[in-house]
Amino acid sequence: MSKDTYQPPKVWHWDSESGGKFANINRPIAGPTHDKALPQGKHPLQLHSLATPNGVKVTVMLEELLEAGVKDAEYDAFLINIMEGEQFSSGFVEINPNSKIPALVDHSVQPPQRVFESGAILLYLADKFGKFIPQGHAKRTECLSWLFWQMGSAPILGGGFGHFYAYAPEKYEYPINRYTMEVKRQLDVLNRQLADHTFIAGDEYTIADMAIWPWYGALVQNEVYAAAEFLDVQQYPNVLRWADAIAQRPAVQRGRRVNRTWGDEAQRVPERHSADDII
Repeated sequence: MSKDTYQPPKVWHWDSESGGKFANINRPIAGPTHDKALPQGKHPLQLHSLATPNGVKVTVMLEELLEAGVKDAEYDAFLINIMEGEQFSSGFVEINPNSKIPALVDHSVQPPQRVFESGAILLYLADKFGKFIPQGHAKRTECLSWLFWQMGSAPILGGGFGHFYAYAPEKYEYPINRYTMEVKRQLDVLNRQLADHTFIAGDEYTIADMAIWPWYGALVQNEVYAAAEFLDVQQYPNVLRWADAIAQRPAVQRGRRVNRTWGDEAQRVPERHSADDII
């Protein structure tokens, strides 16, 4: 049935052939598909992830903590290949029942603490080590407002705009226009905020920047969906300035390579178990 005549049925039924690029891993039910234990490294912090924007948030945070001299932030980063369905293993579902990367286990506490959802992991690490989150109530609240803004906004950029612009099996004008309008509005929100602030939540580099940069910074730098020209990102000079400044940080340059399996081979670090793994 064509897009012009389609009418939703009274009861939706799953078509495993739909969904474009990710059709082979998308399904309408939760839970594991196979039994497989997760590997465990030598460090208390165990990350299981992939270098998507959500995964990069956490590896950047861990590398920033190490850059700041927090030795207890040493970590093992194991690869979860989502295209192979590794997020549906029994071991991964045990630490994230939602079967999405990233997921973290902290073995420095008993019982070990699982943390899932990238924003929750950033907040957990910030509070655990007292870094990259303002200590005053007002500034902390501002930081968390932007952190949650990202968590609520990125599904539009990723699941909406990214899907229909880059991944859908056919190009449909209505959803592309709908999601493009909203993504540009979000970029304008950031551009206005950054007109008067060095970083997202003020003049202090925080987990808000780490959450937003892998999505919106990479977007304006043409590294997400190759859509910078389409979105006319030159309209957002403050976002471009901020994105470039974050990209220059050594910890960001390291963190974006961890659990990466594509692109320039020199930039790939599929697993990370010590600083020596990132040359």
